[in-house]
Amino acid sequence: MRPYIVLGGGGHAKVVMEVLQLCGKTVIGFTDLGVCAPVLDFACLGNDNVVNQYNPDEIFLVNGIGSVGDNNRRKRLFLTWKEKGYSFPAIIHPAAILSPDTVLEEGVQVMAAAVVQAGAYIGPNTIINTRATIDHDTTIGEHVHIAPGCVISGNVKVESDAHLGPGAVVIQGLTIGKGSIVAAGSVVVKDVDEYTKVAGVPARKM
Repeated sequence: MRPYIVLGGGGHAKVVMEVLQLCGKTVIGFTDLGVCAPVLDFACLGNDNVVNQYNPDEIFLVNGIGSVGDNNRRKRLFLTWKEKGYSFPAIIHPAAILSPDTVLEEGVQVMAAAVVQAGAYIGPNTIINTRATIDHDTTIGEHVHIAPGCVISGNVKVESDAHLGPGAVVIQGLTIGKGSIVAAGSVVVKDVDEYTKVAGVPARKM
């Protein structure tokens, strides 16, 4: 198996590195644009340019950039290295529960205690974060962040670049539009338009 390099050295990268360790993967180290200091005994390799020292067929990359309401930096990082031919395998925490009928695209990250049910589709470079639940036949687009503790009911469609904050709840059959933001703790009971922020119980446009 190829070894891994994690892009980023912040909090999300720390979690990702630990997942890789739990899965028995070999991690060369991580990149960081700031102060280059070890994290969890993993070496800081320098900035992202260090990846160019390896051929695309020699290593795997992992996106260690998280998001707090803005997925653009994470998205740019993924697309930049994809265009250069590098691969981002999906990573799954050993304590996550996934139906065998789930489809995970490239670069998906499923964190501890997350549950993904039958018929779900998770698009490229999307995070299903700690204790989030994705129910049956739900479609999650690319570059989405489903934050810790979110509950997504069955037959929901979350379009690309959306961000659902911690503890958000989406009832069955709804669509969360492209680039939209659902604030932490919100309960969504109707469709959310593209590039719209909603908040509250029930969630309303802000």
